[in-house]
Amino acid sequence: MTAPAARIYEYPINVMSDDIDFMGHVNNAVYLKWVQAAVIEYWQRVAPPEAVAQHLWVALKHEITYRRPAFLDDGIIAEVIAESAQGARTFFSTLFKRGEEVVAEVKSSWCCLDAATLRPARLAKDVLARFLPL
Repeated sequence: MTAPAARIYEYPINVMSDDIDFMGHVNNAVYLKWVQAAVIEYWQRVAPPEAVAQHLWVALKHEITYRRPAFLDDGIIAEVIAESAQGARTFFSTLFKRGEEVVAEVKSSWCCLDAATLRPARLAKDVLARFLPL
């Protein structure tokens, strides 16, 4: 029996002083670091341990829309959703929120790799079912 699909994964972020740029808010490049960490942790928490051991992920594309600035000590939550998969690619949506306010949104595509060969790999249907609705 497969686990139900984990539609939204919440990844908490504490804004640190190193995240702040010369304008006093989170630097745009920091969101790339955050989305990488959030998607990878989502995979590690939801996928079965054997799938985590057998697969790696590389980002292919990120499209970021900045809505509001984030500041030092803001409690940000990244809400990650796996939207679809095509072959070895999986498409994710990540919202960065401060309370109910969206500060940024990211649409990204990732390629799943076989950890041994580093070649693109399709995920088994039972693994995908943990992330995507049937």
